[in-house]
Amino acid sequence: LEQCLELLQNVEGDYQERDYCMITLFLNCGMRLSELVKINLNDISDQTVRLLGKGNKERIVYLNEACQSALGKYLSVRNSHPVQPAHRNALFLTRRGSRIGARRVQQIIDENLKRAGLEQYGFSTHKLRHTAATLMYQYGNVDIRVLQDILGHANLGTTEIYTHISSKQM
Repeated sequence: LEQCLELLQNVEGDYQERDYCMITLFLNCGMRLSELVKINLNDISDQTVRLLGKGNKERIVYLNEACQSALGKYLSVRNSHPVQPAHRNALFLTRRGSRIGARRVQQIIDENLKRAGLEQYGFSTHKLRHTAATLMYQYGNVDIRVLQDILGHANLGTTEIYTHISSKQM
């Protein structure tokens, strides 16, 4: 939890709002990298985001206050940079105004982890998904079956791995 807060506190740069929003969504929604880069503006409502997961399975994830705030701040500056007409519906954009790619998101995460002094832990976008699941389960008191739905897992065993359930909890 402390490392997550440290990561968020060290986001900076010309695209600070975008990068902060992406990290916030990873840490609070447990989405996959592929799901994050596919989000369109019309997938977002006041309190939910529609994600297109593995096998083109669609699921709805609720946005907590931190996500809503980060999205609001990002959306208020999103169009201050050029937007290519073909990519105007993409939520996250590059500096050239096109949909951001998975590799660029990974680079952004790596840059921010380094800035926060967390690069030595081997974190990645996928580890942020694991972290989100663990935090929801251990600190948010989210039921394991609800967490299974949030993460889009077909198998409960996969969710259990993500949450690092201790033998004491079992």
